[in-house]
Amino acid sequence: MRAALPTAALLAALAGCAASPPLAKGIPPALPRTLELRSTPFFPQEAYQCGPAALATVLGASGVQVQPEALAPQVFLPKRRGSLQAELVGASRRHVRLAYLLPGTGDALLAELSEGRPVLLLQNLGVRQMPVWHYAVLVGYDADRNVAVLRSGRRERLEMRWQRFARSWDRAGRWAMTALAPAVIPREAEPARYLAAIAGLEAAGNRRAAAASYDAAIARWPEEPLAWLGRGNVAYADGDRDTAADAYARAVNLAPSDAAARNNLAQVLADAGCTLESRRQVGRAQSLAFGTALASVVEATRAGIESRAQSDAADCPFPDRRWPE
Repeated sequence: MRAALPTAALLAALAGCAASPPLAKGIPPALPRTLELRSTPFFPQEAYQCGPAALATVLGASGVQVQPEALAPQVFLPKRRGSLQAELVGASRRHVRLAYLLPGTGDALLAELSEGRPVLLLQNLGVRQMPVWHYAVLVGYDADRNVAVLRSGRRERLEMRWQRFARSWDRAGRWAMTALAPAVIPREAEPARYLAAIAGLEAAGNRRAAAASYDAAIARWPEEPLAWLGRGNVAYADGDRDTAADAYARAVNLAPSDAAARNNLAQVLADAGCTLESRRQVGRAQSLAFGTALASVVEATRAGIESRAQSDAADCPFPDRRWPE
């Protein structure tokens, strides 16, 4: 005979069901009651290939024309008979797209749709104890009929009751992403999420796209030090010392206790021959980085500076520049 489910578990299960109200009760007033991105591409899913098909869908909507068959070698893991989120994110970056990970809220999903972008998301179509993982693309909703509209599997237009959709997404950890063209920023974007997406694009070697995206982030959030730090890193990698020095200085002015920005400013100044100022900046960075994971990096920068000339070179290109204290 099966043991009775404890009362606490029953209450938790009921709470899970109650946590997803009808869409009509939760839709923000500024959004339309009904919305569907009908022009979103559709790729019927082959066996275990929902990841490549869903990714091809959002990439296509962003302007990248690619077939699931071309994506499969990049994202499909035969031993797992599926794709992991990290592979989908990485493939997006290889196609010069920002893989922007959304907050785990229904409002975030609807906001993306309202800006014309479908959302790739992970569902668990089973139960938590026996998951059935599935990638689908949310392309619309109808608040009055209480349904989500998805590109899913071999269905170009699957309607799913909103509560059922929300629970399947919740059981999968509420993971969702959208593919953004460089420099495109969602209206409801969070700076940290957007900057993380740019950093991933930069790490994939797409520096030009990353630079354009950092410039867009700076225009949107001019007081965000990490945007300036990222812009400086791209400029430094491109050999543009003037832009790098300016960006690092702005990052330090906005966040004087940021050891990484101080370290990078010291490095570009040393490269330019401004040894005295680079020593001062790296000394400040050492104090700030003491006891942290950055300490060894800053020490290596300091050692490199000390191995150079003992005074400013005559051709230091910033003779009259006032640097952060």
